[in-house]
Amino acid sequence: MPGSDDCSSRSQDSFNHPSAPLSTGRLPRNNTLHAQEATGWKYGAPHPFRVPTCSTCPNTPGQPNVYSFFESATSTWQYIVTDPTTKKAVIVDPVLDFNAASGAITTKTADGLLGFVKENGFEVIMLLETHAHADHITAAQYLKQKLGGVPVGIGKRITGVQERFGKIYEVPKTWWDGAFDKYFEDDERFMIGDLECQVMHLPGTHPGPRWIYVRRWTLRRRHALLPRADFPGGSPMDLYNSIQRVLAMSPNTRIYAGHDYPPEGSKQVGERCWSLVSEQRLKNVHLKARLDEIAASSSPASQTDGSEGLAERLMNAFIEWRAKRDSGLGAPRLIHPSLQVNICAGKLPKPDAQGMRMLKIPLQIPEGL
Repeated sequence: MPGSDDCSSRSQDSFNHPSAPLSTGRLPRNNTLHAQEATGWKYGAPHPFRVPTCSTCPNTPGQPNVYSFFESATSTWQYIVTDPTTKKAVIVDPVLDFNAASGAITTKTADGLLGFVKENGFEVIMLLETHAHADHITAAQYLKQKLGGVPVGIGKRITGVQERFGKIYEVPKTWWDGAFDKYFEDDERFMIGDLECQVMHLPGTHPGPRWIYVRRWTLRRRHALLPRADFPGGSPMDLYNSIQRVLAMSPNTRIYAGHDYPPEGSKQVGERCWSLVSEQRLKNVHLKARLDEIAASSSPASQTDGSEGLAERLMNAFIEWRAKRDSGLGAPRLIHPSLQVNICAGKLPKPDAQGMRMLKIPLQIPEGL
């Protein structure tokens, strides 16, 4: 891998023989790589770097190489997307380490991404945020500083999210207004080297989320097609329509998830960080369950009203179910620290008169206390 375009998910033979076929998915579990996979790091290189958890690298002109890094504390997938021809790259949704109990901020996760970039000779041209995350603090500003001031980009609808949460947390407008360097228009196209990319506006969780579409490779801002819709400005109907837009894409389009929540009691991340549109059409548990409910509850007469009637019933069933399910979900563990920093593109609060940087946590107080 060092000094070449080899993909991190190749077997050991592939490291020794660049002509060997590529594999995709999780890193191989062989004796040579087992130790570095267990820690997620490689320390013997000039720049200690994080080993990708999952990679897909066709090494074909016009197709992206996608390196995926799972951050276990927040169950977040981070991505480095590169053009194999020019080695231009973007980093998507990087995580800043934050200890909520002590307030300590560290940069080990972000430094691992930097080391991987340096080890492979990539040129990062932009840091991309798919939305204002409510589950982790972005490392965008730290990486911007380390990478010589590369711009931080996000969709233009972030301004509504900034306005809403800026008021909640009393963040001065001067601190969040214009905090990002690039505000993408809906469906705007941009380049990563020779790769043409497109921004897709897919609301639902809240008004701002974006996908990044690169030649049938799509980076998703939450877990694959199963996000919640109860945040301020969220809409189950918008979410349903966004899902339908994705399911209408080419069946071979890969959807890269923003999160992966292993089953309770298990620390094992899923075998891969992506799924195909065709798989989501057939296996998406939440949508399939709604179809089964409709089929079970429909009378023979109602089953003859055609595809339009079925589509409307599916939409209504999904909206009703999504609203009911969201009502029982708790808030993300880091929602308050994350939003205060992320609406400001990762800029930390300014020091107060005592030199302390403070975050606010709104309290929910029972009546009479």
